[in-house]
Amino acid sequence: MAGSESPIPKHGGYRRLKSFQLAQLIYDVTVRFCDRYIDKRSRTHDQMVQAARSGLQNIAEGSQASGTSKKTELKLTNVARSSLEELRLDYQDSLRQRGSEEWPPEHPALVRFKAKRCATLGQVQTWVMEERQLARTRENSHGQPRTTTDEHGRPRTTRPKSVRAGP
Repeated sequence: MAGSESPIPKHGGYRRLKSFQLAQLIYDVTVRFCDRYIDKRSRTHDQMVQAARSGLQNIAEGSQASGTSKKTELKLTNVARSSLEELRLDYQDSLRQRGSEEWPPEHPALVRFKAKRCATLGQVQTWVMEERQLARTRENSHGQPRTTTDEHGRPRTTRPKSVRAGP
């Protein structure tokens, strides 16, 4: 081989991948969520944390393997996707069991979250505090809405005041 050319192409560099960065944030948020809202002794707590970790670790491992085996890289990337899908289902189960609904992608709070482009757990926590404050400023001292939006910033439907018939 001529010069410094290596038989194994460059690989790794996973820390620069957006998928790795997002999976790392998902892992951090999941650990925080589970520690706060799911009994630490429960199987669900362990499963959610491990699914988030698996998503993160398999992206890193797949990136490292890319220099010698594209097949292994694709297999590990698929394992990461499957782990993160498992985690998504666990979050959906958690919402359903608590009687909460999943927000659609166009939900105002999600739009604000996406615009923030959080990269760290601290930034996500700041967004949560801002959303809570936003919800509080929409309520009066009796907990009633001050504006024509609901607790998530969606416009409320307002009914016109009824007009009494006759004199």
